[in-house]
Amino acid sequence: MPEWAAFVGLTGFLLTALLGLARLSQGAVRSDGGVSSTVDGTSMATEPQDPTLPRFETQRAAAQRRQMQDTLAPSDLSTGALLANVAFTQGLFGVLLVAGAFYFEIPASAFGITADALSTGLPAIAVGIGAGVGFWLGNELAAALADGFGVAFDESLRELLAPDSAGGWVVLLGGVLPVIAIVEELLFRAAAIGVPVAGLDAPAWAMAIVASVAFALGHGAQGRMGIVVTGTLGLALAGLFIATNSLLAVVVAHYLVNALELIVHEGLGVDRLWA
Repeated sequence: MPEWAAFVGLTGFLLTALLGLARLSQGAVRSDGGVSSTVDGTSMATEPQDPTLPRFETQRAAAQRRQMQDTLAPSDLSTGALLANVAFTQGLFGVLLVAGAFYFEIPASAFGITADALSTGLPAIAVGIGAGVGFWLGNELAAALADGFGVAFDESLRELLAPDSAGGWVVLLGGVLPVIAIVEELLFRAAAIGVPVAGLDAPAWAMAIVASVAFALGHGAQGRMGIVVTGTLGLALAGLFIATNSLLAVVVAHYLVNALELIVHEGLGVDRLWA
């Protein structure tokens, strides 16, 4: 017999632990960048205008971006070490969550895994692809608008994740990003929304909001604007999960958002789709 409440408690514990690790990772930064003014959302950089800045990016946003990049100290952390750490940490949480589901006898249907074509068939993949591309375009528009209003959109973590070799890209796209997409969707959508709704009759959209806030806070390393955009993405993924009851669809969508972000900007060197 499924032990719904016990599993929901485990999910809450894992979410808290993940958010705690995310918070600790934000503390492992330094502020020795080349921006002379304080970045508080209103102060301006004292450096002269950089003629190499993209034309859509304001001077303040560029200054904030440089300082954000400096705080992550990329010279102190190799891309390979970062990818290995991300894969191990995410994988560990995924193993614990799956083990808990088996131990507490939670049915697969509560996680959005059923025999319906829209759940696990080709239609689920097609919906995931369409949603993933759409969500990514929305992220791109949000980033361009943020630059236009002088709000920095922190892309330092993305730059750190980008490999500098073909083999690194294979590992990233074929190993690390799928692990991230599977584990985060399993935790933030399937376990945090699907299980409470199926087993405890919790209101779906209330759980979606809670899960999306947690999802946003877990990405605090991307800066304030990154938290807002990630929270919005989390809510969109939650809506997709509720509408389709498909873990596969949200995993595909999540993977595409991350993969396109890295391929287009770091692999192809494109700054923004919209200027």
